[in-house]
Amino acid sequence: MSDLLERLRGRGWRMTAQRRVVAEVLDGEHVHLTADEVHARAVAKLPEISRATVYNTLGELVTLGEVLEVSTDQRAKRYDPNAHQPHHHLVCAQCGAIRDVHPTGNPLADLPDTERFGFTVSDVEVTYRGVCPNCAAA
Repeated sequence: MSDLLERLRGRGWRMTAQRRVVAEVLDGEHVHLTADEVHARAVAKLPEISRATVYNTLGELVTLGEVLEVSTDQRAKRYDPNAHQPHHHLVCAQCGAIRDVHPTGNPLADLPDTERFGFTVSDVEVTYRGVCPNCAAA
């Protein structure tokens, strides 16, 4: 489970009603919502929240490093609150569903020096692709 709300409170982030609702919508495990999905869920909790406020709040959370902006294909960007838990993503090639996965091993160590081309590699993003059970059953 994401601890986004606790992390934001710990940072002293000014928790307006609008920001709180966006953070509540994003908080959880395997949450990878688009900005429009965040807005729709936020409106259900706080009808007066604007789309601009949601977009601005998401941008702020990404800048703070508290939410990851995930682009796995040509679809809309998604927002992942598990910014402080190392993980990769498993993406359904048909419906676009995303799950967090935590494989063992160190993908940075798997890249041989001869394939680094002089780069100092500091991070790695791995995306596994397949078909989710719902799409496979359809």
